[in-house]
Amino acid sequence: MPVVEELIRTEQDGTISFGNYKLGQKSKKSDFEYQGDIYKVKTYNEITKLERNEMFVYESVPGTVAEHFKVTDDSIEFEVEGDKDAQITVQLENDTDYEVYVDGAAVGSMKTNMSGKLSVSVELEEGTSVKVKAVKRA
Repeated sequence: MPVVEELIRTEQDGTISFGNYKLGQKSKKSDFEYQGDIYKVKTYNEITKLERNEMFVYESVPGTVAEHFKVTDDSIEFEVEGDKDAQITVQLENDTDYEVYVDGAAVGSMKTNMSGKLSVSVELEEGTSVKVKAVKRA
């Protein structure tokens, strides 16, 4: 999976892709319109952040590439690649239980905190993407 040279883009399937963990210095792109919202991405080798309408959506330490990023009312899913293991934090519903999957394998149920953040550690290796999915538990 190649890095996103333009930092953020819309894919043919209607999802977005963003991030570039190969950059040595911080780069950002603001005012990216997608489905009526305004997105901003900041990315380089140490961190990748995505905001929607100036609100937190995604953060990885160190930096990553997230492709086919899709959020629905009850789930979030994306493919992620980096050159080293990453801690990924995403914004979901406050104080809610989610079942989390990494590459199709259930890694357990996690509950978001009062601000709706959910963090997951992902083992990454350059050139190989890992699918991450979190689904709200009924």
